[in-house]
Amino acid sequence: MDILSPLVQSYADRFSSPEDELLKEVAAQTQASHPHAHMLSGQVQGKFLEMVSTLLQPRRILEIGTFTGYSALCLVKGLSKDGLLHTIELRPDDATVARANFDRSNAPEKIILHTGNALEIIPTLKETWDLVFIDADKVGYTDYYELVLPAVRQGGVILADNVLFHGQVLEQPITGKSAKAIQAFNERVQQDKRVENVLLTIRDGLLLIRKK
Repeated sequence: MDILSPLVQSYADRFSSPEDELLKEVAAQTQASHPHAHMLSGQVQGKFLEMVSTLLQPRRILEIGTFTGYSALCLVKGLSKDGLLHTIELRPDDATVARANFDRSNAPEKIILHTGNALEIIPTLKETWDLVFIDADKVGYTDYYELVLPAVRQGGVILADNVLFHGQVLEQPITGKSAKAIQAFNERVQQDKRVENVLLTIRDGLLLIRKK
């Protein structure tokens, strides 16, 4: 199911600030060589991530799911002067590509890349998070959320990607494993009195969550 009309997406691209040259190259390289290139955030969502980060000016960002590094390169632009972004990628091949892309950026020293299982890595980081971006395996979303929320500062923000999951959460009944997991995650956040949230229909759905 197409969540967003291609005409609407094209119009949104047209009236959103363009990508910088590195982001354009990362997007083109991913589209040309990666079998799951559809996972890339892209221009509109990438600019949204950059703007949220810039408005928050976070000191610590956590990204769960690096892929080829596009979204991290967007998020890192809003960091405070002493800020750091930690990003976690399960797949070594994608982590290698992302590291190469980070090394081409203006501030590679601000991006700390971890390779492995996020549920094992996150507890070792001992940070207070200002901004978290969840974009990894969908069945893990609720676990990631519950793990990171206590370490998010009051007023901090969690962004979760793919919360419409290609429209599968709109089907009755919901049948896919990942779609069921996303539905359960959306319901968990909606019922959570520790946060307030809004679901944005950007790309495949972004859930914007603010810790009270």
